Amino acid sequence: MAFEMHLSTTSLLASENMQFDVVTQSWPLGGSICELNVTACFNQFQTSNRCPHLDVMSDKRQRARVQGSWAKPLPKQPRPTGAIPNSSTVVIPSANPPPAGWGVGQRMFEYQQPAKPVRDVPTEKVMEMGGDYEISHGPSGVSRLRLIQGFLPPEEADWAFSKLLAELPWSQKTNYRQGEAYEEPRLTCWYGELPYTYAHSTLEANAQWHPLLVTLRCAVEKASGHRFNSLMCNLYRNCKDSIGWHSDDEAALGTRPTIASLSLGDMRVFSLRKQPAPEEDGDYTYVERLRIPLTHGTLLMMEGATQDDWQDDLQANQTQGHAPTTAAFSGQRVPRPRASHQPDLPHNVPRA
Repeated sequence: MAFEMHLSTTSLLASENMQFDVVTQSWPLGGSICELNVTACFNQFQTSNRCPHLDVMSDKRQRARVQGSWAKPLPKQPRPTGAIPNSSTVVIPSANPPPAGWGVGQRMFEYQQPAKPVRDVPTEKVMEMGGDYEISHGPSGVSRLRLIQGFLPPEEADWAFSKLLAELPWSQKTNYRQGEAYEEPRLTCWYGELPYTYAHSTLEANAQWHPLLVTLRCAVEKASGHRFNSLMCNLYRNCKDSIGWHSDDEAALGTRPTIASLSLGDMRVFSLRKQPAPEEDGDYTYVERLRIPLTHGTLLMMEGATQDDWQDDLQANQTQGHAPTTAAFSGQRVPRPRASHQPDLPHNVPRA
């Protein structure tokens, strides 16, 4: 919004000897700009050359021509009833006053602490070295991981991978979420003396173990000191196959089950995240997280309270490669001493 006025004083005579001075003044007016341009004409003639009409005009009030435009008039402010404070500063109220929350009148802006303290999201840890790890201590107990890289030598892992890929009865399971059916993004097969139910669907009991799976189970039991009575095999056919966040805590697996996961094929990243505390109301933003690259022939043991206090997943891989296979053994611990983790495969299997 702008207020502009042009005021000019005219003379009856004009000559090339006349000089024109221009004075421009601007000042704020209620949030607007008021600009005043004054053009004055001064006669520079010599006294001998003065026009008689100029003497007449000098004694009279000069005529003026005013042109311009005006903004919308400001609303009238009420007159103060009390005494006006002695101040040399005159405050002109704005036509568009700022919101009340920005300190107008008696209301001033006050900083308030946030309702919840500001927290940093924990950095995700990467477990790349083999060994035994205690990843958490809680009311449920101690959560432990054991990572054995090269559990199967490369040539033995290649042979086991190709044989299982070709001979296991792979199928795609149908699950249900909120009453709607969907196909799992992977192929599976189940081995165990009892049916296994998860995601509102059941896998029938299957006690006819493949001979190679029996050999691998014995090797894992010898290396870990655990006895296993069931097995879930997962085949990830391409980079889009995956498994979402979950815990292997179904009642059929018993209390605090031990899970042994043997990986064959392309490398995939195995992720874990800690269950949030009850006061977090299911929010996983600030929980601890782990990433474990599972390479060809790696064995990962999840023991103690891991299935109670943690969740795991295997995300889709954006890089192409050989289809990875995981054999997840589950069972109960038996009192037997630790032994070498070198598996005893059939004699016709090539050795490294």
